[in-house]
Amino acid sequence: MMLLSSLAYLYLLAAIAFAVPAQEKRVHHQADLSDHVHDDSQNYQYDHEAFLGKEEAKTFDQLTPEESKDRLAKIVDRIDTDKDGYVTHPELHQWIKHRQRRYIEENVNKHWKDYDQNQDDRIAWEEYKNTTYGEEFSDIEDKDTYKSMLARDERRFKAADKDGDGIATREEFTAFLHPEEFGYMKDVVVQETMEDIDKNGDGKINLHEYIGDMYTPEDGESEPDWVQTERKHFAEFRDINKDGYLDADEVAQWVLPGEVDHADNEAKHLIHETDTDKNEKITKKEILANWNMFVGSQATNYGEDLTKKHDEL
Repeated sequence: MMLLSSLAYLYLLAAIAFAVPAQEKRVHHQADLSDHVHDDSQNYQYDHEAFLGKEEAKTFDQLTPEESKDRLAKIVDRIDTDKDGYVTHPELHQWIKHRQRRYIEENVNKHWKDYDQNQDDRIAWEEYKNTTYGEEFSDIEDKDTYKSMLARDERRFKAADKDGDGIATREEFTAFLHPEEFGYMKDVVVQETMEDIDKNGDGKINLHEYIGDMYTPEDGESEPDWVQTERKHFAEFRDINKDGYLDADEVAQWVLPGEVDHADNEAKHLIHETDTDKNEKITKKEILANWNMFVGSQATNYGEDLTKKHDEL
């Protein structure tokens, strides 16, 4: 049974995720695609990291332009999922999203075999439950806590399991472990946030609960300025309908702010810049004609995709 090790791992991830200023720990911000300024008149570094993923982007001084174009062509074949000879906005958008959350997918893949007990490349709820919690709680002192955790995991697993067959694909299991990364898991993120903060169980969050989730005063300690600021934020911004509480809709706007979809904008930008016949989709020929926008040349940051074998992409 992997109960202690698995739970320790999962909640360590949660602890790391929350190792930020207390007032920000609940908010799931969408990171930009690159730390570089998006200014094509200067260079294409932003585009390179957006297209390949900034975690993998590296300097490929040893690659000639010919080598870069050849390997880019193989990446284009991967992006064109319907094999119609065109890269459409949805395909490019999906590719960029995939590159940006690859660190999450690699983490899931790393632990996949721990849960996929029958090695069928899928994880059934029973497999996850038995691996994580064991079949019985006989060796657990606080059974009620673990039963509550089990119920919460099962609810989240069912939400991630889009086809409702009780078995998670890699994509669905990734949504289960990282629901904040998937739009269709929004309700789960909000519900779990509400449950964590709503201590009196009335289905809404009052100011005391809101502050209590961020700050616990020590004896004789004066309240920090940032706590006073959060009190004002609660009243002026979080509590939209001014009823003194945060409901589910208000919590959603707080923890999942409607931000710019950077991947969507980058996909539109790349297509606009390379779509010479203006049919709103691009061919491999059009991409290779502008290859330096996507991956660059010698002394330019590309990404490790171009040094991997085609079947590893």
